[in-house]
Amino acid sequence: MSTFKELYNKEIIPALKKEYNYKSVMQVPKLEKIVINVGVGDAKTDEKYLDAVEKEIAAITGQKGIVTRARKSIAGFKLREGQPIGVKVTLRGENMYNFLEKLVKITLPRVRDFHGISKNAFDGHGNYTLGLKDQLVFPEIVFDNVLKIRGMDIVFVTTANTNGEALSLLKGFGMPFRN
Repeated sequence: MSTFKELYNKEIIPALKKEYNYKSVMQVPKLEKIVINVGVGDAKTDEKYLDAVEKEIAAITGQKGIVTRARKSIAGFKLREGQPIGVKVTLRGENMYNFLEKLVKITLPRVRDFHGISKNAFDGHGNYTLGLKDQLVFPEIVFDNVLKIRGMDIVFVTTANTNGEALSLLKGFGMPFRN
């Protein structure tokens, strides 16, 4: 079984080099990191939700997550500065490629009524954000152990300069974009 890193080096680099007429391999955009963020609004009332999300993130990514805290107080949301509000994990290197492979080959096909992901979630600088409605699409999550169904944001940070380059890069990895 070939990994996504080999796929990138053997197939994606030559294809992108040809498509965009890059002179050097260093010009070819690459995936820098994948950041996964889960908001845990109920953590302010009950700590067990935060622990559950930390365990789920660790099971999904194979890496321990970091608890994110509120930067400032917002009375309308009953939020105080320093309160835990989520869990995030940053994947790089081997972990990043393993997660991407699992996402493309196993997780996304399990999403109910899935017709591909939107091409409109690029930020203009070559980064792509994918939102999932629940964590149950990951094979590591056991339904009976889930306290609450929560969504997550998955951000693909690339070195691409334009959305088109990033789209070509992610398509090369087999991301199922909608036509």
